[in-house]
Amino acid sequence: MNGMNISNRYGLASIGIHWLMLLLIIAVYACINLHELFPKGSEPREALKTWHFMLGLLTFAFVWLRLVAIFFSPKPDIMPAPQKWQLLSSKLIHLALYALMIGMPLSGWLMLSAAGKPIPFFGLELPALLDTNKELAHQIKEVHEFIGTTGYFLIGLHAAAALYHHYIQRDNTLTRMLPGRSA
Repeated sequence: MNGMNISNRYGLASIGIHWLMLLLIIAVYACINLHELFPKGSEPREALKTWHFMLGLLTFAFVWLRLVAIFFSPKPDIMPAPQKWQLLSSKLIHLALYALMIGMPLSGWLMLSAAGKPIPFFGLELPALLDTNKELAHQIKEVHEFIGTTGYFLIGLHAAAALYHHYIQRDNTLTRMLPGRSA
């Protein structure tokens, strides 16, 4: 498989980063949901929160790599071509997903900064983006959690649309992003 995108399918680099981002996002959500199974202040709870922060920031780093790849690689055609309303809705959902992949980690970083907490990143401590302000930290946390809940819907809609295109529309929307498939 070619590393670059071609006219009818994504290249290995685009496919790899797409599925890596999905795994990272699943791990971010899993960490924050599983941490609630443990008592406050316990080691497993704190470790899961730390992993949530670090994996979220890793997602933030990879989304920029993905945006560069999108900018410099042609987007493979969907065959047969979908209707214009489907292309528009696809662009809007993708825009919302990118806003999620940028906004969630950034708001988490801002929230930790405003709370006066360290920002861990795999053995490093990132700089605070804001001065300590507990009220602002609480407000950012509420926005962060709302957007996180909205993320479930966006991700589900994205997956449902891919399955709709594959099984109902019978186009190549899904197959052009699957690894190990020939053109």
